[in-house]
Amino acid sequence: MYLPDGNAAAVVCLLHGGFWRTPYGRDQMEAVAQDLVGRRYAVWNIGYRRVGEPGGGWPGTFDDVGAAIDHLALLHADGISMDLDQVFVAGHSAGGHLALWSASRAAPRIRVRAVAGLAPIADLTAGYHLALGGQAAGQLLGGSPQDVPGRYRTASPHAQLPLHIPQLIAHGTEDTAVPVQLSRDYVALAASHGDPVTLAELSDTSHMAFLDPCSQAHQTLCHWLAAQRANAEVVTARNFG
Repeated sequence: MYLPDGNAAAVVCLLHGGFWRTPYGRDQMEAVAQDLVGRRYAVWNIGYRRVGEPGGGWPGTFDDVGAAIDHLALLHADGISMDLDQVFVAGHSAGGHLALWSASRAAPRIRVRAVAGLAPIADLTAGYHLALGGQAAGQLLGGSPQDVPGRYRTASPHAQLPLHIPQLIAHGTEDTAVPVQLSRDYVALAASHGDPVTLAELSDTSHMAFLDPCSQAHQTLCHWLAAQRANAEVVTARNFG
């Protein structure tokens, strides 16, 4: 947890990528977390059990993400200053998938106000058929879409639309790890369901650019977060004005 000085702040939950596997961890997001806390967000850099360690994959990885976001309520109750009416989730690659999935959870303790997928694997069935990460989706869910279709329906953001909250999908056109077409297809489907979704296609941007706080990719996230925070503050002022 990274906390800015001062009063209750909007919260950004970060979810790292790495195709849901060890050894990739939340250290990937440390530079982004440091930049965001400098922009006066409380930042919750989330770790989760990954494929390759006990309990990783289905359903442990998903349980960990949901529990970590809901744990904000306990941290707030213990006196950590944060605004739980302004909780945003942003994730990169496999973490982008988990970020979008987190917004589809039934009866969460913490309501996610908006979510950003940065080069996300938004469709696990497509990811499986494209063999992304050497069949990483199949390893995450313990089988193919034919073997465990219910898991793919439950775990894939593409199958859980609409999410009913604002979404940013940002993807580099030079991404060779996760095709930008997955994001285009997801955004088209989300928009057809009436979701408020924005697609930011970033030219000359690679898959890993989102981890660099000095990149245009990161600035795209920051501008979107600032707009979402401003919107949330307007809504709060109206409710209490």
